[in-house]
Amino acid sequence: MLLSACGGGGKASSALPEGDTLRLRHAANLCIVQYPDYTVVTMRNPWDTLKTLHTYILADGHRPLPQQLPEGTVVRLPLERLVVYSAVHGGLLAELGALDAIRGVCEVGYFRQPEIQERHSQGLVTDCGNSMSPDIETMIELRPDGIMLSPYEDNGGYGRVGKLGIPLIECADYLETSPLGRAEWMRFYGRLVGKAAEADSLFAAVEREYLDVKRKAGLAARRPKVLSDLMYGSVWYISGGNSTTGRLYADAGGDYVFAYLPNTGSIPLPFETVFDKGQQADYWFVKYNQPHDKTYRELEQEHAPYARFKAFGERHIYGCNTGRIAYYEESPFHPDILLKDVVKILHPELLEGYVPKYFSNLAAD
Repeated sequence: MLLSACGGGGKASSALPEGDTLRLRHAANLCIVQYPDYTVVTMRNPWDTLKTLHTYILADGHRPLPQQLPEGTVVRLPLERLVVYSAVHGGLLAELGALDAIRGVCEVGYFRQPEIQERHSQGLVTDCGNSMSPDIETMIELRPDGIMLSPYEDNGGYGRVGKLGIPLIECADYLETSPLGRAEWMRFYGRLVGKAAEADSLFAAVEREYLDVKRKAGLAARRPKVLSDLMYGSVWYISGGNSTTGRLYADAGGDYVFAYLPNTGSIPLPFETVFDKGQQADYWFVKYNQPHDKTYRELEQEHAPYARFKAFGERHIYGCNTGRIAYYEESPFHPDILLKDVVKILHPELLEGYVPKYFSNLAAD
């Protein structure tokens, strides 16, 4: 019923007290309905869109709970003692001004934000260990009022973490199929920590900038062919045409060579298939993590057939060294910046004066 209300963009079902649906313009798997005494957040199951992944009942933690509530996980707001699994969400909370709410993280080394590292050194943020097998005793000692984690299919209830009786906030934003759809989840996360206005304002700015750059890219006279990523072992993980990556290349005025693939995530393909489709690509975007920036010579040494691609020969390979650039931490909630990077590379005349933040051309050697 709640999903139907969201889909219609109007009032919630008459089976519940009258509520207003928060208008989400891009997020396909999220629905937020506000009632006088609580808010119902419904997440559609991305793996089975006819089912619900999770329902949350957000209620003011400083007031008594209403006597009658719909079914769902009750979350008392604002959350003030969070364990955050991912640096993506930790960075967003910091940007929203909710840094104090982060009391624990998983694998603190992946959290590059200086303010989080500083709070960890001061003992204000605790490292709870590996996200796949966190230190349960440490979590219990922290007394968190919420745990932000990324869901995965057939998770089995998240093991011992799921039995702690602490609300698990399933951060399914990464399963959205458009860059703005994922970024719009910040409006949900902001409400969890009492930063709804800040989150709504930030998203409005991101959306406005993204759509403006997309409009400019749509005026380009040509659409260069685009290839993405590198081999991993013996296979090449390729993002589908309906993935956030595929959508972003299209919005940037590029002709993504795997746009025909219907999948929303990545699929493994053999080198021969990628070469057949991508050898004539005009531009090639790669991400990697290593101490020094990758070069064309190094790329050819890693896999000699890379040199047979047109983008290699014309020196149109642009790389992002995620070992020193906070690409994964920042870009999910700032797709406007990533879009500007790609547009500047594909259509440099459209963004005069802009210097890409994440991607730069590989050095010769």
